[in-house]
Amino acid sequence: MPRRGSGGVPVMLPALIATDVDGTLLDQHERVTPRTAAAVRAAVDAGVRFVLATGRPPRWIPPVVEQLGFAPMSVCANGSVIYDPATDRILSARTLSVEALARLADIAARVIPGAGLAVERVGRSAHDAATPQFVSSPGYEHAWLNPDNTEVSLEDLLSAPAVKLLIRKAGAQSGDMAEALAPYVGSEGDLTYSTNNGLIEVLPSGLSKATGVAEVAGPLGIAAGDIITFGDMPNDIPMLQWAGLGVAMGNAHPEAKAAADEVTAPNTEDGLAQVLERWWL
Repeated sequence: MPRRGSGGVPVMLPALIATDVDGTLLDQHERVTPRTAAAVRAAVDAGVRFVLATGRPPRWIPPVVEQLGFAPMSVCANGSVIYDPATDRILSARTLSVEALARLADIAARVIPGAGLAVERVGRSAHDAATPQFVSSPGYEHAWLNPDNTEVSLEDLLSAPAVKLLIRKAGAQSGDMAEALAPYVGSEGDLTYSTNNGLIEVLPSGLSKATGVAEVAGPLGIAAGDIITFGDMPNDIPMLQWAGLGVAMGNAHPEAKAAADEVTAPNTEDGLAQVLERWWL
């Protein structure tokens, strides 16, 4: 797909579409608009694979599936988890070890004093009752509404492997936090963020939305060059750079725009649909 026609428009059909959810697929009201839904459906009806690639955990995928009207394979937790909403099964999950979590917690305490910590865990399904899935330290201030929170002691929080560690400092800028932490984290994990609202996410080293989409695409025989990706934040940068065509939203973070092959309209103006409609009207 990387061959370009006039104006940089690709002349080959994508075989797979992978998109971020918040700020990209969804509008400002967290809705899939009729125009975007129609464009996605037209592509899927034509035989194109469609994948969600999100920082969301599996339990936050069903509302998106309901709006789409079908259940696409989902790369969750920024690449740590592959989830099949059609069968409600966690297909794979890679975790930070207890030892790595302890070292990262110590780094966070030293570099960003007063930061709260939380972890995401997964079981065998999106709502596995046997596994408390979002666990936070006492006094953790959420960056967004999260009714699933289980507050525990820091010792308990660090007592089991997790697919993601969250470092939260209310009133801080995520970019500043990432810059401060990066020199100390090293190979303990990979830093990213999906909001500027004082929240850093740490993944197991080497993972990203790009590796997650590659894990889904590989068994299908689909290469990166035949994939189009959409995103709006720094956690989307790896897949925007990796795909044959990476598209940043008009509302995207400047670093995401710089990493993309092109920039479309904002999510509030059906930017994703505007690109897909080149092939599927």
